[in-house]
Amino acid sequence: RKISADQVIGRLRGKLAHVPGSTLYLQSAQDLQIGGRMGNAQYQYTLQSENLDDLNAWGPKVLAKLRQLRQLKDVNTDQQNRGLEARVVIDRDTAARLGIQPKSVDAALYQAFGQAQVSTIYEQLNQYHVIMEVDPRYQQTPDALQSVYVPSKSGTLVPLSTFCHYEPSNTPLAVNHQAQFPSVTLSFNLAEGVSLGEATQLIEGASRDLHLPSTIHASFQGTAAAFQSSLSSEPILILAALAAVYIVLGILYESYIHPITILSTLPSAGVGALLALLLTRNDLNVIALIGVLLLIGIVKKNAIMMIDFALDAERKDNKSSEDAIYQACIMRFRPIMMTTMAALLAGLPLALGTGTGSELHRPLGITIVGGLIVSQMLTLFTTPVVYLYMDRMRLRFRGVRRDAKAPLVQPT
Repeated sequence: RKISADQVIGRLRGKLAHVPGSTLYLQSAQDLQIGGRMGNAQYQYTLQSENLDDLNAWGPKVLAKLRQLRQLKDVNTDQQNRGLEARVVIDRDTAARLGIQPKSVDAALYQAFGQAQVSTIYEQLNQYHVIMEVDPRYQQTPDALQSVYVPSKSGTLVPLSTFCHYEPSNTPLAVNHQAQFPSVTLSFNLAEGVSLGEATQLIEGASRDLHLPSTIHASFQGTAAAFQSSLSSEPILILAALAAVYIVLGILYESYIHPITILSTLPSAGVGALLALLLTRNDLNVIALIGVLLLIGIVKKNAIMMIDFALDAERKDNKSSEDAIYQACIMRFRPIMMTTMAALLAGLPLALGTGTGSELHRPLGITIVGGLIVSQMLTLFTTPVVYLYMDRMRLRFRGVRRDAKAPLVQPT
């Protein structure tokens, strides 16, 4: 099969949308479920509130707003507020003249449409509860209210229709909860070529345009929530990785300057990884982020090979920094090319592979291959330049410190 599951769904969605009397939601099977949240679509957006009336009022408005976004498909809700109910409205003035209290009306309605335990039958081994209820065939339609009678203070039975009228209205069939609060979950799929990051920004913008009241809290759930969590921790992970690499290199070379020279190779790798994702129309997802973190460990080995050789030549052979880095570039060119090609060819099966699960590991291979190609073309030229610049800065800083420590000569 040459087309993806999302392309098959997009082709079927237009044809199945014209089936009368049914609504069909399609989503590709996921090998790995993140967030443990199930719905009619792949991603979820949840509204929570302490006030159920606010959810019933604003849930349909948010649903209608999201359905206007062409980047979203199969937008639906788990809100079931179209149930029918018959509301009994009491004419209190007439009920007072007839000597009927509201609690008598409540008791009559409960006995007519509810169940009440009226007795218990005891035997030697078991006991049985006696439940009284009206024959279910008299409870099927609102017309059964015409047969309900309420006792007055005088003991006479008064028809309920004498002092009450009935109003049809809607009521929720079910009220979903999340974290003990009533909630409404809106599920959606992405249109072809739309990233999850773009969709989350559009949904948040739509919610801001509606000016939701402060009593309603909106948040992503399931896979979308895991995506936002990974994006929020992404800068911290990258900074922690860079800090760890800097500390290890600083201890290895006993220098504060040259670890920066080695880390200068990383921006080109990041640019290459992003360009590769853009050219192949892949998203910067969690798997691609793992590939970027792997590049931090793979790409810096080019600079390590050159700088380690150059520092050794400076310290043992007393060579200048220009001669040392020039000799390092010549002597270490073949090992650098061999290790880079080994890593690049190892990533090609991940980037070009097909079959089951290929969509999961393809961004990993694309980021590795793209980052290695761009960094290899640039770092062979930029690393010697950065090395010379940082070495001159080191010597200048050392000269300033020596001048500061030198004793002042007093004129005689």
